[in-house]
Amino acid sequence: MSYQDTVEWMFQQLPMYQNIGKSAFKKDLSNTVKLSSHLDNPEQNFKSVHVAGTNGKGSVSHMLASIFQTAGYKTGLYTSPHLKDFRERIKINGEVITEDYVVDFIENNKVFLENNSLSFFEMTVGMAFDYFSQEDVDIAIIEVGLGGRLDSTNIITPEVSVITNIGFDHMSMLGNTLDAIAYEKAGIIKKYIPVVIGETQSEIEPVFNQISSERNSDIYYADKLVKTQLKSDLEGKYQEKNIKTVLQTISILKNLGYHLPDDDVENGLLHVVGNTGLMGRWQTLQESPRVICDTAHNKEGLTYVVNQLAEQEYNQLHIVFGVVADKDLDSILPILPRHAKYFLCSPNIARGLAVNLLQAKFNHYGIDGAAYPSVNDALYAAKISAEKNDLIFVGGSTFVVAEVV
Repeated sequence: MSYQDTVEWMFQQLPMYQNIGKSAFKKDLSNTVKLSSHLDNPEQNFKSVHVAGTNGKGSVSHMLASIFQTAGYKTGLYTSPHLKDFRERIKINGEVITEDYVVDFIENNKVFLENNSLSFFEMTVGMAFDYFSQEDVDIAIIEVGLGGRLDSTNIITPEVSVITNIGFDHMSMLGNTLDAIAYEKAGIIKKYIPVVIGETQSEIEPVFNQISSERNSDIYYADKLVKTQLKSDLEGKYQEKNIKTVLQTISILKNLGYHLPDDDVENGLLHVVGNTGLMGRWQTLQESPRVICDTAHNKEGLTYVVNQLAEQEYNQLHIVFGVVADKDLDSILPILPRHAKYFLCSPNIARGLAVNLLQAKFNHYGIDGAAYPSVNDALYAAKISAEKNDLIFVGGSTFVVAEVV
């Protein structure tokens, strides 16, 4: 098969949360363990850092990878979802996995994958771990896909576990309370392995403290411990918390013997985009009118975005907005700016919420919004409507951003 044929087969033949949601979420790690054994346990051949959380885990993962690259380490990076190309999920020193490796991995293991009904995410994790092992990386930064305890990445024993923060997202799978969600995220805490908590949240602090105590894991709250604040090329005020999380993690890794000089830490933070290719975090797409996109997609993440929008200078705010069908709009819509002009759309995936349903929900909250048949149609209409001193924001879903970057 060609690369495109291979990726299409992965997308169409196997359950994939990105497209179908809850039915792709499996309640144990048995398939991942089975695949790992089939591949001779590649995750045991490289060091790793494991990153979970509701918001910020992608940015933290890319910052850490950039710092290690700058310090001269051969650095693997596993993240999800991708924006444009499947290969964005698996990188070494900022370079995506080769098309040939993707094709060969599937061809060589296709019978096993089919016979054991491996999900899209399970096989992708296996591919990443196999690639990092074969390429002999010095360390790999592994971002959790969903939750933590039952996530396919949770077969690793990392140098450090990192949990950025906890918010209400994916509640149909992770639970309806912060305690329940925190318990799932805390599932990445391993015995005797230090854990960094990015943001102290008093209501769930006991969950983390109890689990870390039970597992004899030293626990560090970054926002309490990190006093210095460095800069990053990742824009967005919310990155201030992510940087503190990264700095606390780096401090622990230094104590473990990793050579991460202060200059490399600073330069790594300042060149995250160039080193790793990260897109979609308060990213400016054009000027005059200025177009900004951001992948924030829940109440906590969008609150930061809305606050930052309020600090921008513009004559009129235009918002291109779409979501997936399982999004909790009742928590999101009350925080959206009422003075903006809305251009509503649906991301082009099976889980995308139909734009007429989105429009009806907006109307229920007293917000006017015009409906468009696609993300790009909505963005085009916003650009036609906007004057040069206006601001256009594109967001609501990672998959909306994926169509415009």
